[in-house]
Amino acid sequence: MKLQGKKIGILIESDFYEHEIWYYRYRFPEEGAELHFLSRLWGNASLTFKGHEYQAPFECHESFEDIDDAELAAYSAIIVPAGMVSDRLRYTEDVKQLAPATAFLKRAFAQPQILKGIICHGLWLVAAAPELVKNRRLTCHNNLYGDAVNMGAAYTDADVVVDADLVTARTGGHAHLFARQIIDLLAES
Repeated sequence: MKLQGKKIGILIESDFYEHEIWYYRYRFPEEGAELHFLSRLWGNASLTFKGHEYQAPFECHESFEDIDDAELAAYSAIIVPAGMVSDRLRYTEDVKQLAPATAFLKRAFAQPQILKGIICHGLWLVAAAPELVKNRRLTCHNNLYGDAVNMGAAYTDADVVVDADLVTARTGGHAHLFARQIIDLLAES
């Protein structure tokens, strides 16, 4: 098992792309990874989110808001998935402050040993912190091309792009290629 001892966090919220999340749920543990789905739980012990296509329920029990820097350093990868997850997670009560999920992602970007994965519309979570992708090679959904350029990213027309500790993929339909790249990179580290 290539990922034995590796810990992967995947952000989750409603309107997730079921096929992508289901794929990760089986594929990463198949390689031995310890998988954690993380969200903003708003003080609840758990929340049940619904998928976009089939309204499939997904129960989440872990909050990224409870993760301190030491615990975050134990993660090998943090993934921002496709669908509307990032749009929902970028909500903030005070528009002058970063959304908690964006602040969490900034903390992950500050630790280069953590692989960051962003697929499809996941790039929306970076909108309030464009410095995270400025001058970095990435790909995203075609609808976010203008966003990527406005963030100062070096858009690359490819299904999956690796730029050091950042792996990006075009759409949720490329989740298998995205996961394969993450598995290969984590197996090398």
